[in-house]
Amino acid sequence: MNSELLKQRTKAYSISIAKFIIDLPVNIINRNYSNQLIRCSSSVGANYRAACRAKSTADFLNKLKIVEEELDETMFFLELLKEFNPALVPEIKKNWDEGNELLSIIVASIMTIRNKAQILKS
Repeated sequence: MNSELLKQRTKAYSISIAKFIIDLPVNIINRNYSNQLIRCSSSVGANYRAACRAKSTADFLNKLKIVEEELDETMFFLELLKEFNPALVPEIKKNWDEGNELLSIIVASIMTIRNKAQILKS
């Protein structure tokens, strides 16, 4: 997957999460978890874009690690919301699955870059 496609996909993910949050029932739990969810999910795309502008391989890896952490956090808050919104499980699962796919891509990218860096050091 090329960087432009991943930029589009991370942006679409942030939008999908935001649209999901709009439809959440209003209560204190949903409000607090959704506030966290909107921050971490939008950070995924923002930090991936920043990674694409990295000044060095180390900078690129550091930014990708932030993307990895934000995706994991997004998935955590989706899991919490699932516990309190059983009627929304299909929508939550759709967003969780996309987050998991993006996380797999990011982790694979991190591993590839690290392996290439090790080869160059040898």
